[in-house]
Amino acid sequence: MTSSPPKNPDAVKASKDDVNLLNPKLPDGPSAPYDMQTTAETFVWLNDQIAVYPDIFTVKPEKRKDTALLVNHPDYLKQILVSKHDRYIKGVGFERVKMLLGNGVIVSDGPFWRKQRRMIQPAFGKDVIEKLVEQVKQANLELLEKWKPLAESHSVINITDETNELALDIILRALFSDDLDGIFKQHNGNPFAMLTDNSERDLKMAVKFRGLTKIVADIITQRRESNADRLDFLSVFMDARDKETGEAMSDKELIDEIMTIIVAGSETSATTMNWSWYCLSQHPDVESRLHAEIDNASYEQSPGFEHIMELGYVRQVVEEVLRLYPPVWLYTRKAIEQDTLGEFDIVPGTDIFISPYYLHRHKDYWDNPETFDPDRFLPEQIKQRHKFAYIPFSAGPRRCIGDFFGIVEAQLHFGLLARHFKLSFVEDHPVELAPEVNLRTKFPIKMRISYRT
Repeated sequence: MTSSPPKNPDAVKASKDDVNLLNPKLPDGPSAPYDMQTTAETFVWLNDQIAVYPDIFTVKPEKRKDTALLVNHPDYLKQILVSKHDRYIKGVGFERVKMLLGNGVIVSDGPFWRKQRRMIQPAFGKDVIEKLVEQVKQANLELLEKWKPLAESHSVINITDETNELALDIILRALFSDDLDGIFKQHNGNPFAMLTDNSERDLKMAVKFRGLTKIVADIITQRRESNADRLDFLSVFMDARDKETGEAMSDKELIDEIMTIIVAGSETSATTMNWSWYCLSQHPDVESRLHAEIDNASYEQSPGFEHIMELGYVRQVVEEVLRLYPPVWLYTRKAIEQDTLGEFDIVPGTDIFISPYYLHRHKDYWDNPETFDPDRFLPEQIKQRHKFAYIPFSAGPRRCIGDFFGIVEAQLHFGLLARHFKLSFVEDHPVELAPEVNLRTKFPIKMRISYRT
């Protein structure tokens, strides 16, 4: 077992005198070498190791060259992600993501990442999100009309497909607004639907998806030649200027950020809504409280941004789903400077693995961690908990830039659809995890839809 972290981690020093580069002091760990991946095998393997080494452990490399650490203690994570984040960069595994997304903010590093992050940050501010809520409402209202006849006949729907398609529709509307109809018309449908039609994220899929960059490039060109005034993410990106040089993003930079947001913005939201509908169906008491809050809200049909504060319990439900099923269940950092974590030495090149899935089940920070309980996210409960025991969107400067948009999107979705419909789980397959790049369900979830009344 590893020793406990210091009570005051901010007092930990990291200097040349502290770190023995030739013979570093490392935490205990399994004796057999292993290379962690975002696979089901690693998911199970981690469960076994964390039962023995709950806070931190060393993993000897099998094919990789560098020693790895799995870090699962909030004090250590605060240091890696926030207080000394400049000593760490993106780690192993991001090469696979880069093939799909290009060099957007999820995979870029260093001065380029800082420049891009500054330039796209305003698009995700409260004032812009408030105006983009109309795009979110429209997508949900169309889904409402689609579900009405299905509810009349008590049909079985594939909620996994439904949420995948909805989340993709929402992020495309938020990116392209009224240009989206022209894209659909030109391509006889949604060319980005390959993301929902195929869950594979291999090289073949990456090449096919990157082929869609021409569509984005054409929209950028058309907007530069037009005087039309639009409010969407793409317009904000195109208007952004680097505060140091005054320059706009190049076309390639714009395209990479757009492709990144299409994938990241749709897949994480879809996964969260999919798991949320399932969890509601399994916990009638939670479902009843959610229905009561929605029924008592002041809007007549579709909630707007001004109603978000009335949907506090909906937010708690979503936050608890994100605790149990964080979309990104495993990610990495690599040390580029020496550091110490408590009594342990971190030498440059060390691979750091972080798993929100297992952190969110750490028994020192969560009572009955496998139990679904949205009251964990009451304000008084949040204040009592270690801030870095819950990181579904990561933390620090690299915290997910779209976290606020994603929460609002889910609140608006359930604020509308759960006011009208009840979804009951239909068990045609066991609900199993598919821990790949995102934490999906292994099989689509089927649900019977009916009107609540």
